[in-house]
Amino acid sequence: MKFIAAVDNNWAIGNKGSLLVRISEDQKNFRKETMGHVVVLGRKTLEEFPGGRPLKGRTNIILSTNPDYTVQDAVVVHSIDELFEKLSEYESDDIFIIGGQTVYDVLIPYCDTGIVTKIDKSYEADAFIQNLDEMDNWHVENERSGTEPNDVNITFVTYKNSESLYKK
Repeated sequence: MKFIAAVDNNWAIGNKGSLLVRISEDQKNFRKETMGHVVVLGRKTLEEFPGGRPLKGRTNIILSTNPDYTVQDAVVVHSIDELFEKLSEYESDDIFIIGGQTVYDVLIPYCDTGIVTKIDKSYEADAFIQNLDEMDNWHVENERSGTEPNDVNITFVTYKNSESLYKK
């Protein structure tokens, strides 16, 4: 299982329910990585998508504690146990955790790979993920600089977790 996120210098991921910034090259990378796979996200993250609709070309699994919550063209689960039961139907490498903070907090420890776009800037933020650079079980597998000319430098970093909790 993998997670994918864009973070600023403070490992912030969002502010007031939105992404910190939209960077075309990051969005293209997100699409390339997740297309044709399973994406797991929370209800609030889904609501910030265009039209509040699931991502096309992917199996969307929405985590919501509201038992009456339903989404057209998506699977809705209402607990972590129900989520893992549903995820058992898929290959671990096909699963991407895509946010938001609450979902990342719970599921990053279960991931064996983190695909992180590091944005070399600090933003006003109220949502963060764990700083993998400060964790002994996460190490950088590879990194490459972004090539899109913009006013902020980005680096695509792939992390590996030596202690993933997810066992299929």
